[in-house]
Amino acid sequence: MGRLCLRKCRVGRIMGTLQIVLGGLVIIVSLLSLIRFYSAGFFTRNEDICRQFYGQKDDYDGFDIKALSDRVGEVLDRMESLQEKLELEVKEMEKHKEVLDRNNITRLEYKKYLEEEVIRPLYGAHIALRQIRLPKAEGIRNSTMKEEPLINTFVIEEIRKYITPKENRTGKINIYGTERIHNTIGHACVLYKKELEEYMGYDIGSYCNDDWNLAQKLMVNGCDPLPRRRCLTRASKVYQKPYPINESLWRLPDGRNVRWSNYQCRNFECLSSKNPKRGYSKCVGCFEMEKEKLKWVTNSSLPVDLLINDVLTIKPGEIRIGLDFGVGTGTFAARMREHNVTIVSTALNLGAPFNEMIALRGLIPLYVTLNQRLPFFDNTMDLIHTSGFMDGWIDLLLLDFILYDWDRVLRPGGLLWIDRFFCSRKDLDDYMYMFLQFRYKKHKWAIAPKSKDEVYLSALLEKPSRAI
Repeated sequence: MGRLCLRKCRVGRIMGTLQIVLGGLVIIVSLLSLIRFYSAGFFTRNEDICRQFYGQKDDYDGFDIKALSDRVGEVLDRMESLQEKLELEVKEMEKHKEVLDRNNITRLEYKKYLEEEVIRPLYGAHIALRQIRLPKAEGIRNSTMKEEPLINTFVIEEIRKYITPKENRTGKINIYGTERIHNTIGHACVLYKKELEEYMGYDIGSYCNDDWNLAQKLMVNGCDPLPRRRCLTRASKVYQKPYPINESLWRLPDGRNVRWSNYQCRNFECLSSKNPKRGYSKCVGCFEMEKEKLKWVTNSSLPVDLLINDVLTIKPGEIRIGLDFGVGTGTFAARMREHNVTIVSTALNLGAPFNEMIALRGLIPLYVTLNQRLPFFDNTMDLIHTSGFMDGWIDLLLLDFILYDWDRVLRPGGLLWIDRFFCSRKDLDDYMYMFLQFRYKKHKWAIAPKSKDEVYLSALLEKPSRAI
């Protein structure tokens, strides 16, 4: 009987302590909120606050009040949800105190409960409240910008920490000539807030979710570049050493080196062009090495096909580095490597592991979308080759921006190789103008029928010097 009373007293003390802790935390958060609002001037006749809420665009021009309001609402919802959860837990403990008595909750279990169910979510709500950012009328140091309103758009703290400008620790100008570093994300991320917050919802230092397809969806839809993440990338559980470079170029890689969970296929053999359910539609046969070996080295019946040897003969010894912009498994780069030319291949994993395939062949994949400015400096590439990606579906204005970016990175005397671009016959004149507007020298220009209503266009063009 004495032991039973002792246990009941212990459970009662635990529940009483929990209620006291909960009440204390609520009081602390409330006081902090009042202090925050008081410091902001909400309880005084503060002219700055009046201007903020009643108009004076010159002080807070561009500040997103709706985003701030949404942010406050989300924080309050989070705290309300936490309070309801804790109250339900206390009621459940009250109902089943006899069961708890028999199980005899240990201090370690009680500590774990407080940390996971009380302290951690309350801390998150507290931090979220403290990080609500109001505009600074005086500006940020030498900047005339009052505040970055995009910060108040997001709830996930990793996103907010990422896009918040990072001040130099020394308070001086850094090597880039600025007072702070701005980590950028695409403005379209705001349109995909739910998906981006899912992408950034992880515990720091833990393993990342297997969500590369979510990341690619964000990138393709304009949320590009994505934020960096502070989680560890997963690899295949049975990862093997890649084949030596003298074997890897023309050998199908080991399928155990790919995480297949987000593909329809589960091995490279499944990606054969004979399989109608392989999961991708571009570059038919590009995972079949025997077919790939024939590209750009054998004669074709079509006048639009160019051979690598013929192209390199035009500029003997001058083509050393370049870019292959398209969809494929790196075969163009593999062939050029045999001629001691280094090619970077752009790739997205559109239904198949194109990036993994290129890398396992010992080549360089560049994971970029059509939205992104090429990460190369001006006048540096000897060659840009494009095939199989930008065809007659592409908007003319988008193509114009892309072509100007190619022109930027292509050096004077560099070659632009348009390989089997196809479009409808009625659109051919428009696309021809797009390629000819830069007044490049024509080394090759050929048009051939693809079907009744479509045509192929291939061209080899040389960038002029434009010396000033």
